[in-house]
Amino acid sequence: MKWSAFLALAFAGGLLAYSAPALPDFGDPEAVTMQRVSPRYIEKAYDETHAKNMVTAVLADYRGFDTLFETSVILIAGLAVALILWPEHRERDP
Repeated sequence: MKWSAFLALAFAGGLLAYSAPALPDFGDPEAVTMQRVSPRYIEKAYDETHAKNMVTAVLADYRGFDTLFETSVILIAGLAVALILWPEHRERDP
């Protein structure tokens, strides 16, 4: 069991290390996201989403499913912490 977990972790780490050099540098003005995605959001956010705030347009409309799943993960984590810390679920001393 431990060897299989180690092999899976080593594979994932190796894949990440192999693909990391292909990523653009942080803030690179020649990156695809800086040339295509960001200008489109800035120019067409209001026309396509009718949201008055560009951040709302990006988070709720363009990346709606991503935001939904991120919010779900935070909700599940909060519920798990609440269940762990809830005093009625703790074992009582006899």
